[in-house]
Amino acid sequence: MPTADDHALAAHVAERAGDLLLEVRRHAGAGDARTLGDDGDRRAHELITALLHEGCPGDAVLSEEGVQPGESGPWGAHYGARRIWIVDPLDGTREFSEGRADFAVHVALVESAAPVVGAVALPGEGVVLTTKDPPTLPPRPTGKLRILVSRTRPPAEVATVVGRLDAELVPMGSAGAKTMAVVRGEGDIYLHSGGQYEWDSAAPVAVALAAGVHASRLDGSALTYDQPDPWLPDLLICRPELVDQVLSALQARP
Repeated sequence: MPTADDHALAAHVAERAGDLLLEVRRHAGAGDARTLGDDGDRRAHELITALLHEGCPGDAVLSEEGVQPGESGPWGAHYGARRIWIVDPLDGTREFSEGRADFAVHVALVESAAPVVGAVALPGEGVVLTTKDPPTLPPRPTGKLRILVSRTRPPAEVATVVGRLDAELVPMGSAGAKTMAVVRGEGDIYLHSGGQYEWDSAAPVAVALAAGVHASRLDGSALTYDQPDPWLPDLLICRPELVDQVLSALQARP
């Protein structure tokens, strides 16, 4: 079982990494966007893994930036650890490199295939949302349902859902930013198909569940982590009162 120290550590690490990313961007030279993104990814990864190894030396840590080409599977020796921290040092590298605010830092602790601790930093907004002090889901405003989708890769399923629910699309960058937009009441539904890795969603899902937001696969089945293959085919995050409507709309796909 996670402890209060685990929740505090996740929040601290995400905040520190977010501050570092802002510093990296603030002091970036005239290099190209790819160089800036690579530098942010690398430096945030180094800080996060160092802080986690210091705070929980017996735990495994899997970072997106720590996966090395040629490893025996994406997990290397980490798969099946009793406690594993799954982190994305910079989710939304494109947005970070473009000077936008919709990028995030993800820090999650997974036990028994479930993300039990999480922190999502939104450095561009100066916000860290965590399971240490879960946010309260605000009431939904009147008007059309708002579906958050990728700025560059909106899923094919979204057209059916938009039509059946009379919803509107809200394009946004990182998966963490989109999930936290639902948690903060800035959107109602975030759905993604086409696949993501576990580090793209573990921390956002932990925070969403702690806030009372629904999180599942697009068919309504549970999300599981620390699997032999860290590829997750799809994801649904939505307000709890909309779950039946959204799943029904998804099942009506051609």
